Amino acid sequence: MENGYDVHLANPAAVHQYDGLKCSDDDTDAFVLAELDRLKILPEAFIYPKKERPVRDMLRRRLLLVRQRTQHKLSLGSLFSRETGGKLSNAEIGKLSPASSKKMFDSEDNCMMANINLKMIKFLKEQIYSIEGVILKRVKLKPEFEVLLSTPGIGKILALTIMLETGSLTRFAKAGNYTSYCRCVKSKKISNGKKKGENNGKNGNKYLCWAYIEAANFMKRYCPEAKSWYQRKMQRTNKIVATKALASKLSKACYFMMKNQEDFDVKMLFG
Repeated sequence: MENGYDVHLANPAAVHQYDGLKCSDDDTDAFVLAELDRLKILPEAFIYPKKERPVRDMLRRRLLLVRQRTQHKLSLGSLFSRETGGKLSNAEIGKLSPASSKKMFDSEDNCMMANINLKMIKFLKEQIYSIEGVILKRVKLKPEFEVLLSTPGIGKILALTIMLETGSLTRFAKAGNYTSYCRCVKSKKISNGKKKGENNGKNGNKYLCWAYIEAANFMKRYCPEAKSWYQRKMQRTNKIVATKALASKLSKACYFMMKNQEDFDVKMLFG
């Protein structure tokens, strides 16, 4: 692309396997792709702009660190519950310091393991904050994505994640296409009203899936209408399905907000 070539990135999930060839190799594959391009029917994937990739990857690395911090919190909570019979919430673990591990257990070995968990939690927390500080200085929300901040549960980091992972909104023809790309819809095959199997459930962007599920968890805390809708849904299914359904609903709302440049309207979403 830097040398002026017109680059096409084929979408392997949408290219149908060709028939009629008994043997195939790289030459025949290249010929079929070139023929599809010549006929203007080559399914193409989105080529993410090169300048924005490092910042997007930095946000992905932040997500990795957040997951590792959560693992250490769960490990410490499990150790405390197993040895004392009590419980430690995430808020309580966040207030502990590595020095406080000596007061938690009688055994030196358990104190050492708790001390390691607390040191890792503190270190990862510092790295997460440093990444967030750099990202907030280097990149700003584009005008079409600023409306996301009006949504309960979506802050600057989640809005930047949605912006950088979505890319160009014009590549999604409908809200359903965007929601499917966010992995917020079911993947199943239905015939005659019966489920016959499942398609590729991992087809889409896992980072957008995480962002909208995270936003849904925050929304049901701070938005009474969302909490009421979530509770009604949970009575018919379970917590996981209800949260995923709220994330799907939120992703569709965000699509129309970004497309029409309108702020969040709770009545439009929940009635």
